[in-house]
Amino acid sequence: MNNNKILITALSMLLVACATPAPETEAEPASVALAVPPPAPVPAMPSTPEIVTVEMTVKLDAGLLPLAPDEPLPKPDLLSRLSRSLVLPETGRKEVEGQLNWFAKHPSYMQRVFVRSERYIWYIMDELERRDMPADIALLPIVESAYDPFAYSHGRAAGLWQIIPATGRRFGAKQNWWYDGRRDVIDSTRAALDYLEFLHREFDGDWLLAVAAYNSGEGNVRKAQRRNRAAGKPTDFWNLRLPRETSAYVPKLLALSRLMSDPAAFDLELPEIKDEPYFEIVPLDGQVDLALLADLSGATMDEIYALNPGYNRWATDPDGPYRAVVPITHAETLIAGLQTTPGDARVKWLRYRIKPGDSLISIASRHDTTPEVVQKVNSLRGNTIRSGDHLMIPTATRDLTLYTQSADLRLARTQGRARGGEKVTYKVRSGDSLWDIAQDFGVSTRALAKWNGMAPGDTLSVGKRLVIWNKQPTRQAASPPGKVRKINYTVRRGDSLARISQKFRVSINELKDWNRLDIKNYIQPGQRLVMYVDVTRQSGG
Repeated sequence: MNNNKILITALSMLLVACATPAPETEAEPASVALAVPPPAPVPAMPSTPEIVTVEMTVKLDAGLLPLAPDEPLPKPDLLSRLSRSLVLPETGRKEVEGQLNWFAKHPSYMQRVFVRSERYIWYIMDELERRDMPADIALLPIVESAYDPFAYSHGRAAGLWQIIPATGRRFGAKQNWWYDGRRDVIDSTRAALDYLEFLHREFDGDWLLAVAAYNSGEGNVRKAQRRNRAAGKPTDFWNLRLPRETSAYVPKLLALSRLMSDPAAFDLELPEIKDEPYFEIVPLDGQVDLALLADLSGATMDEIYALNPGYNRWATDPDGPYRAVVPITHAETLIAGLQTTPGDARVKWLRYRIKPGDSLISIASRHDTTPEVVQKVNSLRGNTIRSGDHLMIPTATRDLTLYTQSADLRLARTQGRARGGEKVTYKVRSGDSLWDIAQDFGVSTRALAKWNGMAPGDTLSVGKRLVIWNKQPTRQAASPPGKVRKINYTVRRGDSLARISQKFRVSINELKDWNRLDIKNYIQPGQRLVMYVDVTRQSGG
């Protein structure tokens, strides 16, 4: 439809007497004098405007033609809006080009990351627009965590924005046994953007320096600037000597911005993400079992954890935040379900009779809660309890194995992943450190931490079980500085796991784990067992 006739009907314009245009004339030779008569008087306008119909032909580009009546309007795409909103400056620097080439050569990675971002990126972009911050910052979680809310680094950084514990506390991200705000989508985004805004002001409106400081800390950037000033050098990002990770961090963000500004130029096909909210925040008025949230909303447990990754256990934090994040399509169903579910039915309650030797700590640990919760719900002023008394304990409504992304199950999956070599389970004893244990088993501290979902700087609690993958156990056993030695023991007549564990000062569970034993089956004379014993604990009776 290249020749579209458009009828335009308009009211004739009101003419002003002094604005009558001069009549058009053709050019005459210079020697001819042209007499111009005085302008004729303008006739009075009629009281009723004259209707003039004009017919014209306009050629339209095919891409601008209106849709057919039955053709649906295209749905707005979030990533397209993002690509039009990027503001960080493009540079031709080789540091950016190198990162850009990597992203362009790994389209499957980019596809996975943006699919993973679908739950969160609309909310993040909305927050950026509300704060008038660059849309490019929505790409920062790709650099930080590949948009994985459960990401945890060797530097103890957690969540989409990879916030370390101290920075989280500084910007109000609560962290306890029940809840880690560094992983929570709402709290971590608020804390990260608060920090970035602070850094933007701190570095006089320079976003590149602010992003660099977000990675390495403002102290490191300030120190590098002071060093450059003393040497008479510029103090912008590109002229600072910063840690290697930070020197690559800013170019990664700039490379992503450039890639997103024109994905087709790099043959990159990105998923379509609807330009609309993915989730809704539903207020709660107390602690709620996450399995109940799934039941009432109709969402899966995996979806509940993906949108509420800050909750570490089987329920929300009894002390808040009092909210649940659910897919927007499930929000009304959840709200209706909560209205018909009494507060005391939102967790399961157990009436527990205190036994001799019990403590609040042991009771809480046995029921996957905390001593503080047991104290609070039972109005206890201290830690003293009496045998024979009863306590009310909030517990999970489902088997704990169904809480798929709880801290315990995530750790179990991490520890259960095969790494190569011989798997050893080690129970932490008083005075142990990751470094000591790594030295004893001939592995690196970072590897040991990674196998157990930890960072090298994390503290160890006595009784915690660690998984160790020992590729060369014979070398470890011969290592003179170490305290732990591998022992091959042949079961004798009259032996039992209890007797062997007492003799070598190891636990029955350790014997079971080291030898893949079924605790229900008896060991037999002549059977060979492997043990890892602390030689310093073997002296005496």
